[in-house]
Amino acid sequence: MRSFGAKIALSTAILLAFLALTARAPATAQDWPTRPVLVVSPYSPGNATDIVGRIVLDQVSQQLGQPFVIENRPGAGGVIGVASVTRADPDGYTLLLSSSSMASAVILHSSLPYDPVRDLSAVAMFGAQPSVLITSPAKGYKTAAELVAAAKAKPGELNFASAGVGAASHIAGEKFRLAAGIKVQHVPYRGPNEAFTDVLGGRIDYYFLPIAPAIPMIAQGKVTPLAVSTPKRVALLPDVPSIIEAGYPDATYLFWGGIAAPAKTPRAIVNKLHDEVAKALANPGVQEKLQRLGVQPMPMTPDEFQKYFANDVAAMVKLAKDADIKPTD
Repeated sequence: MRSFGAKIALSTAILLAFLALTARAPATAQDWPTRPVLVVSPYSPGNATDIVGRIVLDQVSQQLGQPFVIENRPGAGGVIGVASVTRADPDGYTLLLSSSSMASAVILHSSLPYDPVRDLSAVAMFGAQPSVLITSPAKGYKTAAELVAAAKAKPGELNFASAGVGAASHIAGEKFRLAAGIKVQHVPYRGPNEAFTDVLGGRIDYYFLPIAPAIPMIAQGKVTPLAVSTPKRVALLPDVPSIIEAGYPDATYLFWGGIAAPAKTPRAIVNKLHDEVAKALANPGVQEKLQRLGVQPMPMTPDEFQKYFANDVAAMVKLAKDADIKPTD
């Protein structure tokens, strides 16, 4: 027979074990979130993904009554930040601002400390930001066809700028080069400002610039828009043809942004967050802010988004092969 004290000790041990287990157990989707949520932005503050993410998640935070704290963890082209999320507990309290750049990382590094498709769960798409093909008015090109004709007349003499190898402007420029069948030189810069300055100065023949910063330059006549990188025209530049209308359907490119979670995050939490993001994107105030940035809605279920991302990675690998883009490390 156990003594009374022994029984009390055993009961206490059982209770402590139970409390330890429940403390480690993730919150149910109904309860989540019960505390602040960390959202890792794998790039420096002020980039397109960061800006859009803050707009959307500020609204999500208001809806759920918990802070969504965005922490910038730049480095190695986004790899450091992404890797930290793939290693995080899959409990819904560590998330990732995801973007097209994650697909680019696959071709820019000879190896990654994670598999972006396998180690992350796509949650919700915020939307896509198209680019516009611009040139200096001094070049005299009025259409994309005129630019292509000039490039074909002087193989290897024309050039295009990018904000760096693997940047959206580089990917868009390479896709256009391949679709048009032209031989041009790629000139990578350390950032978009330097590239844009040389476009204005006529030292660069063409450049794919995100629509939002391009609009005032177009309105002032400082650059000539030749086409937008989307399948259809965009509302912010209704008079500019789409890249398909211009005659280069294989040159379409959309830089997308969204949110992802560690791969084993409970599906119920993934679905709840997806629904809250959809609700935020339907908010008139959020819509107005995103429209000013040129963000186009791309509603998808988590499964559709996961498939879209996997296809994006595969397409990027093919582009690297076709365009002879080599890893930078």
